[in-house]
Amino acid sequence: MATLLPKPIKSRFLFYLYRSPSLSPPLSTATHHSSFSSSSSSSSSSSSSGKSTKAEKKLVDRLSSVIDAVHDRKLPPELRGQRNNVRSETDIINVVEQRIWHSMEEGHFENLPGKGKPLKLDTNPHADPAEDTLYRILSKNGCAPEWVELNKEIRSKMSEFRTSLKKAWACKCSGDHSKWDECSDALKLQLRDINNMVFRYNLIVPFGRQMFGLKWEKELGYLQEQD
Repeated sequence: MATLLPKPIKSRFLFYLYRSPSLSPPLSTATHHSSFSSSSSSSSSSSSSGKSTKAEKKLVDRLSSVIDAVHDRKLPPELRGQRNNVRSETDIINVVEQRIWHSMEEGHFENLPGKGKPLKLDTNPHADPAEDTLYRILSKNGCAPEWVELNKEIRSKMSEFRTSLKKAWACKCSGDHSKWDECSDALKLQLRDINNMVFRYNLIVPFGRQMFGLKWEKELGYLQEQD
């Protein structure tokens, strides 16, 4: 009856046996041993990679389900569970409008506090508290924020520029090209100063109140269309 050797002893025995100069393993034995080791290593690597792939897929599925649940909670109750059917924000807006109209029909907006009274616009709930306080102090003292005053100045400068440009254009149309050349150089400098003011205004104005500067070619195009 053959005695089975433990794996560490067996591997060391084969190592010294193959390294011995007087003994060389048969080709079939060496091939069988190498093929067995390569197949065992490949099977172990494939099994480990398969397990890691399954674990990663399971983790991704759990994360995606959590993200779907979070997005689903953001929807109105009428659309929960139907997130794939929501094609745009318009669908959500329609649901909100329907709920508002239903509430109005049921009289939920009747007898509200302050009904029929003027709105209190002393504070802006959407503004930063520090800025809101600053604006109220300026308003009580008859002052305005810098960007408001700058906006008035820019619009006044634009009006003056267009009036002067219209007069210079009339000189050009009448054949006085020397007068037009002289005025156009001064008007281009004036346009550059206005655009510099617009650039500064856009840096300090609240978001959504930015304005465009002037373009020489576009202003001339407006005059040509009027002719």
